[in-house]
Amino acid sequence: MLSRILILLYGIAAYAAFFVTILYGIGFVSGIAVPKTIDSGGLPGLEPLASVMINLAVLAFFGIVHSTMARPEFKRRLTRMIPVAAERSTFVLVASLQLALVFYLWQPLPIVLWQISHTAFVYAGIGISLVGWVVVFWSSFLIDHFDLFGLRQVWLNFKETPYSHSPFMVRGLYKMVRHPLMTGFMMAFWITPTMTLGHLLFALVMTVYIIIGVALEEKDLERALGEDYIAYKKSTPMFFPLKLKR
Repeated sequence: MLSRILILLYGIAAYAAFFVTILYGIGFVSGIAVPKTIDSGGLPGLEPLASVMINLAVLAFFGIVHSTMARPEFKRRLTRMIPVAAERSTFVLVASLQLALVFYLWQPLPIVLWQISHTAFVYAGIGISLVGWVVVFWSSFLIDHFDLFGLRQVWLNFKETPYSHSPFMVRGLYKMVRHPLMTGFMMAFWITPTMTLGHLLFALVMTVYIIIGVALEEKDLERALGEDYIAYKKSTPMFFPLKLKR
């Protein structure tokens, strides 16, 4: 009983870490209500090249660890050392801590590449970016938010109920694109009334990582779901609801 309580508390703590980090991330990218943003804070007097190298290093560290931990083989090895019910929460906790490290170490490059000054377009840009975050959360609930972030696993373990994967279902935004959650992230990262060099670097690197990460994930999904996912992949675009004619 004590073990199950501790695993449940661990899962709740991991989810809390995710929630705080994602809220900070919204402010970090949009430049709203947080002490350090994508274009402010950082070490004074740092050369632009040094800032670029630091930023690339922290983003690469995040990408490599996050992608490695998402692979089935790594999960199998990890669950030899920790309870199976805690595996997803561990993934969530590590990702949250890594993102916090990105925010902490990020060095702004406030060189303005383009800027929209018309008030209506400024608010439209901010609004679309925030809609991107709404899409992220909405998409997570369409597939099973609490399973995605580990709470379902630790709760079922607490109740001593066997865990089963959520069935493959296509609904809502997933009828339009295969990865609306990632589409939401790209909207949030790219749509901004003021694009600085640092913001562009962040958006570009994260987009490249999303593309690579999704390609690896889809291979795992094809192996796990078989023909159902292959058919879905053929009929539904990846990120944007546009089908290019061949």
